Amino acid sequence: MSIKDFSKKIGVDFKNIDLLKEAFTHRSYLNENRKKGMNHNERLEFLGDAVLELAVTDFLFSNYDNPEGELTSWRSALVNGDMLAGVSKNLGVEDYLLMSKGEAKDTGRARQYLLANALEAIIGAIYLDRGYKEAEKFIKKNIIANLDEVLKEKLYLDPKSYFQEKAQEFEKATPSYRVMSESGPDHDRSFVVGVFIGDEMIAEGEGPSKQEAQREAAREALRKKNWL
Repeated sequence: MSIKDFSKKIGVDFKNIDLLKEAFTHRSYLNENRKKGMNHNERLEFLGDAVLELAVTDFLFSNYDNPEGELTSWRSALVNGDMLAGVSKNLGVEDYLLMSKGEAKDTGRARQYLLANALEAIIGAIYLDRGYKEAEKFIKKNIIANLDEVLKEKLYLDPKSYFQEKAQEFEKATPSYRVMSESGPDHDRSFVVGVFIGDEMIAEGEGPSKQEAQREAAREALRKKNWL
């Protein structure tokens, strides 16, 4: 697979394909493969992050009359690392990444972070090569398209806060969280956390940190209780 294949896949005809190659280049790759004139993707990531936030903000402002706080929450749900990593994975970005052998072995949370950053770098590359309108088109097709799911599943809410609010409303109780198990090496831990109301475990959640496992448990509990 070549970088041009990815360019065709996303429907962007790059004038300077080297910009797209730079978007796929992680800093660690250059540490092992020092090539003259080759840059890593951090500057493009910085640019793409700003373009992404502007495009999403413009879309929400133009299409919804909701209060600022709600629009901010929706935007955060669309541009957070988990969402971007998921979009990146769906586009097959992982197949084109240039990284060190050590980074290539890491498939945990660090890989998710790398995928999210690469997507922002790709947006930066599109913006530099084809302009804002083309970058906005890419963002609408691949990221803003997830807004319906964000609203339907209430992904813009903090699940722990929302579950606590509902538990106090319906059960007159404050939920608690307990670590049920943990596994994996130090650099790639996995935690399973249960959320309880009183002595009853409502749901479990898994994540690379206790906090993320708690959020997943709360999200699952909201579904089980039909409180969404």
